[in-house]
Amino acid sequence: MNTIDRYEFNIEAQGRLSAWSTRHRFAHRPLGYDYRGVETLQVKAEEWLSVAVAPYVCGFNYLRSQCAYDAAPGGPLVSVYHLTQVQDEADQPEEVCIKIFVPRENPRIPSVYWVWKSSDFQERESFDMLGISHQGHPHLKRILMPESWIGWPLRKDYVVPNFYELQDAYQVA
Repeated sequence: MNTIDRYEFNIEAQGRLSAWSTRHRFAHRPLGYDYRGVETLQVKAEEWLSVAVAPYVCGFNYLRSQCAYDAAPGGPLVSVYHLTQVQDEADQPEEVCIKIFVPRENPRIPSVYWVWKSSDFQERESFDMLGISHQGHPHLKRILMPESWIGWPLRKDYVVPNFYELQDAYQVA
């Protein structure tokens, strides 16, 4: 059984968002806290869009960043969402981190563009560099690499081409 399918843990040991999600039966797995004390949760890709509403309802109204990385050669790819609760005159706004692990073959995650518009370019970069397809994204296409580029440059198993000619740049008149 997948560890995220079954939840047996102490609610007092959970962070605020994890406890709220547990009470409202949103599937997730608490991953603890990072070095700054930011609560980190894991969510299944197929449940991400419905679960994404939970942090928004809890006041995490700002998507500070979305990034992705290759966990290990041949292993899963990870999409990471850093959410912040923006309030008037808040010195230390509350933050939460959500991680979504997907297989490297056909990696798909629902886009949260319709929840946080700031995910637009960030999800496109994850697609361009790692090949993670954000389903439902209105503009999902390469943003950094040329449309003709083959492969995903930030994957650990990416084979760098021997050359990428820019013929026009080296023409002598």
